[in-house]
Amino acid sequence: MLQFIKRLQRRAPDVEAPAPAAVEPAEDLSTLTDTSLSGWFKQESDELFEGFPIRAEDSVLDIGCGDGPFVQFCAQRGAEVIFADIDGDKVAAVERALQGSAARAMLPLVTDANPIPLPDARVNKIVAMEVLEHVDDPAQFMSELVRVGKPGAQYLITVPDPLGESVQKELAPPAYFEKPNHIRVFQREEFERLIEASGLVIERRTQYGFYWSVWWFFFWACKQDLSPPWHPLLDSWTRTWNLLLSMEDGPRIKRALDRAMPKSQAIIARKPL
Repeated sequence: MLQFIKRLQRRAPDVEAPAPAAVEPAEDLSTLTDTSLSGWFKQESDELFEGFPIRAEDSVLDIGCGDGPFVQFCAQRGAEVIFADIDGDKVAAVERALQGSAARAMLPLVTDANPIPLPDARVNKIVAMEVLEHVDDPAQFMSELVRVGKPGAQYLITVPDPLGESVQKELAPPAYFEKPNHIRVFQREEFERLIEASGLVIERRTQYGFYWSVWWFFFWACKQDLSPPWHPLLDSWTRTWNLLLSMEDGPRIKRALDRAMPKSQAIIARKPL
């Protein structure tokens, strides 16, 4: 996404983004409490996402790995990790970050996933986070994910939710919905049909990320690069959200808001035996 923001700035050189305002150190923008309440990175149960456990005997493919937070969680559990991205610099950075980790093996891949340079039935855990909305042929992409999965392999796949994307269409620059960014929006039923048409069986369907939906709506008003220090508006939103989550009813309110305006929709599915 950082590259996306820089492209936007190059396309509009007459509009100079203001320098980020100096702010006092804020709580971690990753809002670890929100992330945990959404079901991510469950240390006590070794679940990358609720319903998606990682074991040392697993072979995990993270396709579109980006900066690698998901594959790092898997490496900490001793799994074999295969991390792939079209951006060679990101793949190299993840490889460096994993040096000395507990991963029993690792394989970096620079690929557009058409095809994925792996043999059939190679892995038993497949992660594709916010990737499908970028690809030209989602059905072909899914067929490759299914091909490299072993019988019984489990899949964790997320895409942006259409509710949040409908607001983004009103607020984000046009390039947000142009190649290589979000070239399609998956309605919820459409997302399910795509997964099932690939031959997978859906085990869990959920959505999350109200905090991040609002964060992105505010981000466009701030006209800053996608890096800290954050504009006071974004910093204030994070503080407000964390304060809410610290209250007795905070988690319940979060669940309701996640249903009302999620950032992402997630499906956990399995390849039949």
